[in-house]
Amino acid sequence: MVDVADILDVTGDGRGAAIERAAAALRDGELVVMPTDTVYGVAADAFSLDGTARLFRAKDRDRSVPLPVLLRSPKQLPGIAPDVPEVAERLMAAFWPGALTLVVPAEADLRWDLGRTQGTVAVRMPLDDVALEVIRAVGPLAVTSANRSGRPPAATAAAAEQQLGNAVHLYLDDGPREGGVASTIVDLTRRVPHVLRVGALDDELVMAVAEGELDPLEAADRVAEAELDAPPTGTPMAPEEPAGDGEQPQG
Repeated sequence: MVDVADILDVTGDGRGAAIERAAAALRDGELVVMPTDTVYGVAADAFSLDGTARLFRAKDRDRSVPLPVLLRSPKQLPGIAPDVPEVAERLMAAFWPGALTLVVPAEADLRWDLGRTQGTVAVRMPLDDVALEVIRAVGPLAVTSANRSGRPPAATAAAAEQQLGNAVHLYLDDGPREGGVASTIVDLTRRVPHVLRVGALDDELVMAVAEGELDPLEAADRVAEAELDAPPTGTPMAPEEPAGDGEQPQG
């Protein structure tokens, strides 16, 4: 177990200093647990080979389940995916930041190790200020749910610490993330986009945008209205949801 001092409160005035410490640790190849808009995630610098290797070990995760990547802006996507299709532009305009993960072809020459990706990468922009600040300070992050593989995802920093202990350098505590729901995953690597996993978003709404049948701004308005009408808690996430995670297409 890590010392309690390594669980850093980011709800008050110490947030900036805590995020600076987290960013420095990530740049050094360490792991950091941080909040997202789903549950708590455990993060590594996506371009740190030591960091992503630590992440697989900490999770006891099979490399056949690749690590997803969180971005701070759609403008970062062309740097890791050379040919962003028009359908991705529509989906990002409608649902980012938020609970939509896009699987796209990855840049072949990137020096990273996310597992057996088969040339793809799953990307998402989270709707969470703390997560976005960390990404802004470091760059794209490999992030998966802060739990051992097969165990329940962590809704608090303390719950994550109970599972991951000193495999993680430090924990950012932003209060509970109750009622987290898995992100919807859409595969854009094939000729026809399709939903790989039904999640927080209405898959019919997502596909209407993907197929050009619904304006992205209208879809965004519908999501915002649904969030206002939603009850305070949602369906608990499956154990391997990453705050943007999921099985990527194999072939």
